[in-house]
Amino acid sequence: MNEVRFRLNIAAHEYEAYYAGRVKNVVVTMKNGSHLQFPASNLRAYSRHDGVHGEFILKFDDNNKLVDLLQLTD
Repeated sequence: MNEVRFRLNIAAHEYEAYYAGRVKNVVVTMKNGSHLQFPASNLRAYSRHDGVHGEFILKFDDNNKLVDLLQLTD
């Protein structure tokens, strides 16, 4: 199993588009400049009144299918 670690800081007014389904995917720019894309619906469990903030680990299998998304810090 593979995993990547990243930070998110999505303000509440920005996250509304993800939550409502108008924006389907989150695209994260990693420290090395590469991009990571995953379904925004996976962040619903981590949304708060002020948006989605914190450090996360995304785990995926050998076929690059998302297996788990965990929040480490907020």
